[in-house]
Amino acid sequence: MNLKEYIIEKSKILNIDMIGFTDSAPLYNVKKHLNYRLENNLQTEFEEKEVERRIDPKLTFPSCKSIIVIALSYNVDFEITNDNKLKGALSKSSWGLDYHRVLKAKMKSLIEEIKDIEDFDYKMYVDTGPLVERELANKAGIGYYGKNCSIINDEYGSFIFIGYIMTDLDIEADTNRVYSKCGDCDLCIRACPTNALEPYKLNPKKCISYLTQTKDIIPIEYRKKINSKIYGCDTCQLVCPKNKDVKPSVHLDFIPYNTGGYMDIIELLSMSNSQFKRKYGSMSGAWRGKNILKRNAIIALGNMKAPEHSYLLENIDSNNSFYMEEYIKWAMKNIFLTK
Repeated sequence: MNLKEYIIEKSKILNIDMIGFTDSAPLYNVKKHLNYRLENNLQTEFEEKEVERRIDPKLTFPSCKSIIVIALSYNVDFEITNDNKLKGALSKSSWGLDYHRVLKAKMKSLIEEIKDIEDFDYKMYVDTGPLVERELANKAGIGYYGKNCSIINDEYGSFIFIGYIMTDLDIEADTNRVYSKCGDCDLCIRACPTNALEPYKLNPKKCISYLTQTKDIIPIEYRKKINSKIYGCDTCQLVCPKNKDVKPSVHLDFIPYNTGGYMDIIELLSMSNSQFKRKYGSMSGAWRGKNILKRNAIIALGNMKAPEHSYLLENIDSNNSFYMEEYIKWAMKNIFLTK
């Protein structure tokens, strides 16, 4: 058994759903797209700004030779209860335990297994690294790009989390880069509430997932489109035929035991910081802090058009964010708007 076969075998024991290997060559496939985003002010505050650092592994880890890419499905079988609570929607990515912690734990365990037979240097990342993770996943054969810009795996669909380990090991790279299987389907493009999608191209400044995370002012024209979403958006994935009849996730960490798959808007609007951390601190969406999610809850409440709940807006302390008052006024006006 060679090193690559050994790693694959150990990944199965660790319940890592998908694994692939790629080399340290620059990711030239995405350079043109990244330059376009830079030139057109389409970068977000969450990503590395230097294009070269986004495509060249050796600028982050000079001794890098091989990159191990893993992915876990978070498509858990769970049904949100139907009750009378004012529910703020969470994307599936934030239902359960923070995926950064889950994937890092898996990768650390895999690293320990590899070190049992061969010592090596490494750097590992989940979301926080400079490289374009989806390009690494595509290059390593994890899946192909959908028209919604998600990576789609044949067995698990697109509800997958990606992490990677940069190593100084010599591991044979996978050469099974998978190309799109979307065909003529454009359901994701037509379903996007803000028209953020073109085939294989996303305008992040219009994307609801981004809008619910940014600290920038959310443009008025997008607030109604957010509907009841508190964190993230799954619309373009939920309509995708490639997510039908796929393997469900077996990872219990992604089942929303604490949240039930939603946020109680009444509760969120009145929570202290300590209460928020106790209930929601373990979910991935909590990284943005209570005030950003509270802002989103205000927008969601405004979109629900339930005048009997307008008192919630009147009771909000707007001093904890310099722009919160603007959202309160907008929501109050929208609640009583007849059209």
